[in-house]
Amino acid sequence: MAAAELRTFTSIMDALVRISDNLKSMEHELRCPLCEEMVKQPIVLPCLHSVCVLCAADVLVQRGYPPPELPPEPNTPTSSPRTRSPRHARRPPPKTGVDRVLKTGLCVLFCLLSATGKNKSRRYFFCSTYLHCPPLPAPVCGTYPGRRRKDTPPLLMSFPCPTCKKDVELGERGLADCLRNLTLERIVERYRHSLSVGTLAVMCQFCKAPQAMEASKGCADCRANFCNECFKLYHPWGTPRAQHEHILPTHNFRPKVLVCVEHEQERLQFYCCMCQRLLCSLCKLRRVHSGHKVLPIAQAFQSLKEKITKEINFILANQELVQAQINHLEDAITQMELNSSLAQEQLSASVSQLRCVLAERQACLTLVLENARLRRADALNSQLDEKCSLQDNAGLVTYTHELLKEVDQPCFVQAARITHYRLVKAIQHLQNFSLSIDPTFRHFQMDVSRDLKHLSSIEFIQAPSAPVIDTQKTLAYDQLYLCWRLPQDSAHAWHYSVEYHRKVGGVGSVWGGVVTEGNGTNGQNNWQRMNEVHGTSTVIDKLEMDSVYVLRVRGCNKAGFGEYSEEVYLHTPPAPVLSFCLDSRWGLHSDRVALGKGLTYARSVPGLALLQAADRMLTSCHLTADLLVSDVSVTQGRHYWACSVEPGSYLVKVGVGQESKLQDWFHLSGDMASPRCDPDSGHDSGAEDTQDCPPAFCFLTIGMGKILLPRSATGSAKPCSPPLTAPLPPRLGVCLDCEKGRVTFYDAHSLRVLWEGPVDCSNPICAAFCFIGGGALQLQELIVNRSTEQTPPKRVTIQSRTTALSQR
Repeated sequence: MAAAELRTFTSIMDALVRISDNLKSMEHELRCPLCEEMVKQPIVLPCLHSVCVLCAADVLVQRGYPPPELPPEPNTPTSSPRTRSPRHARRPPPKTGVDRVLKTGLCVLFCLLSATGKNKSRRYFFCSTYLHCPPLPAPVCGTYPGRRRKDTPPLLMSFPCPTCKKDVELGERGLADCLRNLTLERIVERYRHSLSVGTLAVMCQFCKAPQAMEASKGCADCRANFCNECFKLYHPWGTPRAQHEHILPTHNFRPKVLVCVEHEQERLQFYCCMCQRLLCSLCKLRRVHSGHKVLPIAQAFQSLKEKITKEINFILANQELVQAQINHLEDAITQMELNSSLAQEQLSASVSQLRCVLAERQACLTLVLENARLRRADALNSQLDEKCSLQDNAGLVTYTHELLKEVDQPCFVQAARITHYRLVKAIQHLQNFSLSIDPTFRHFQMDVSRDLKHLSSIEFIQAPSAPVIDTQKTLAYDQLYLCWRLPQDSAHAWHYSVEYHRKVGGVGSVWGGVVTEGNGTNGQNNWQRMNEVHGTSTVIDKLEMDSVYVLRVRGCNKAGFGEYSEEVYLHTPPAPVLSFCLDSRWGLHSDRVALGKGLTYARSVPGLALLQAADRMLTSCHLTADLLVSDVSVTQGRHYWACSVEPGSYLVKVGVGQESKLQDWFHLSGDMASPRCDPDSGHDSGAEDTQDCPPAFCFLTIGMGKILLPRSATGSAKPCSPPLTAPLPPRLGVCLDCEKGRVTFYDAHSLRVLWEGPVDCSNPICAAFCFIGGGALQLQELIVNRSTEQTPPKRVTIQSRTTALSQR
């Protein structure tokens, strides 16, 4: 039993400690941000923050605004007289008819007199309080009831909110337009009452002096404190006083309800969702709130209360998650401090390495400079010694004078030759004097401007910038090929991370390019990731057909991952890609069609016969039709391929047809030479409308950068309506459905349908291309055949001729 009581007592003490902690933590919410004390008569600013009304008035005075007129009590409807004692008679004595007439006349008289005076508030107070009649409107004398022309414009007050650190506009009336926060006052009073239990009692105001008892209730209407007996006595059952609101005992009575700041007798009964303001029944009728969603205050109260209840319940239910997040933040702060210390150590080590390298380089350059000084000093000293030796030839001069006294010519010539040589050498030294070496050290000057620029630009490693995806090279065919590049001012990337996922639903406004609508895919999509992709391109395989994929790329280096690139949308082909080449063995006019390497490129050339015919004739020549087919035929399934037609081509037809029908048709000599031959399906003339069976071939005509769209594609009922044309896309896609007997032409870049027509698939079908005049086309290369590895740069070694000869 004692253990159970101990556990109960312990749980009670723990609950009291938690309540005390909660109250202490709540005290911060109840303090005024200006005076940092408990709020007194708080008002709600337009930014929804609360401050004391006196503190707000002091701030406005400090900012140079006139002192606001603060009433002792904010706006509230007239209630029962606050000074009347409940001991007085509960009901006034009955009024006689004379009293009623006198009172009504006095009311009208005083209202008319006060209407011409200046103090309208005094007029209202006198009429409504003492005579208990509603105030009369001001008399209308034919003048504008607003401001006079000479009045100054209203002063718009701005108040610096200490909580949000912003200046909020208070309006023309300043603090008078701000409502009082009665809810916060009630919370503060309950908090103070919980702290003052057992310390300071509030006494009953109606008990007799010798036996004054502690008050247990307060009346918000009577604005007085009562004990239980006095409250029952002055609020008897069955009277209007019994309906008064009782509150906790207090010395600070507040208004009972909020009223409109502009219409003093109107309660706030509505809430404007657009303006987020409380409205009275008169404010609701204003034009400024027309068209706004206005709710009754009870509905707004219930909605907001439910939201706050759900939010607080969610927070209370996730206390463990909050604590885990707090622990995670604390660990992050600790890790951040540790990483900061490590970064500082690495910075000091890097600067020390620079100092060591500079010191080593300085020692090396100093040694080179000293060796150069020694070499030049030796050369100049040797030249100095040689010059000094010329001054010591006094014996040679005396000997020369004596030699000149010799008169024997043979003997003079024999002895004077060596002397002449020595004198000529001495004269040359005097006339051709120059320093044997340059004493300046101009070749040893250092240009450190570039190094100083590099040193001054030393920064911490930055992560790579967002890559830019090359939408011209990126495409989806048999596989998905993605190509990108880094901006010029971006840091170097060691490798890249490619992410992609299949998009469900619409694809936005751009297909095959950068997305412009609905950007920023949320984190609910399952991104598939390719890590450590080296180079600036990659291939993604095993994708679903006729699907839209979203792709993005980001780079990584020692500083970590950079930002993602803009997301791009790529549409995969609607059917499996058919791989084929152009059949070089098929056709009668191979001299007029040149095939490229790999048999995927074809160009129409004039041919020798056409050149000779044009040389013999003075008139124009007939154009010929040259046909090429694929080396693969299909009989079932769905197949897709793409090609690029040169925009400058004269006339090119791209389509499909039965191989046997094409051979029979093109083997007719008349068709080959006639310029009226048109290897078309007949859909331009509407012939297929009169036939029950579909045609054996179907072509789409392309000429000079445009595509001719047959009339059947537009769905027009008029057979004579002109056909439409569309710009030639960079790549043209063809999809053949053998089961349905339909061929569809696409813009291969965006997979937009250009035209769809019927074709007979009872026999093998192959891709066909027809040239009329000059033209060229290129089949789309399979991505699987491409090499995403970049070609390494060629290394070139330049050797001098001496080195090359020495190696021989």
